Amino acid sequence: MEKQLYDYVAERVDILSKADSSKQETKDNATAWKEAVAADEAAADAETEKLLDFLEGRMLPIDGLIGFLEGPGAELFGADAASAMLAEQKQRKERGEKYCNCEAHTAAGELLAKFGRIEL
Repeated sequence: MEKQLYDYVAERVDILSKADSSKQETKDNATAWKEAVAADEAAADAETEKLLDFLEGRMLPIDGLIGFLEGPGAELFGADAASAMLAEQKQRKERGEKYCNCEAHTAAGELLAKFGRIEL
């Protein structure tokens, strides 16, 4: 893997391993990537494919996020906060954005798009 691409992947993997919005399973897979490439940098291509396979299909579509904010999100975040987030997500959808924009989904989406797995 070329250095520029490696750095791009490593930056997003670091986000996935630490973001509050990452599920533990995502953090574990990101940490496994980091440990594997630290032990053997030549394994970066194969480890990246494994990570992409894990991430694929886990992106939260914007319609799912909107549905969450209209339902349980209101209770979780409070009505005012959920209403503001809902308005923002509806605007994002109108602009054609397809996925949740939390830190973890943004990093995952950027990785998946970079490797042609999804279209942002």
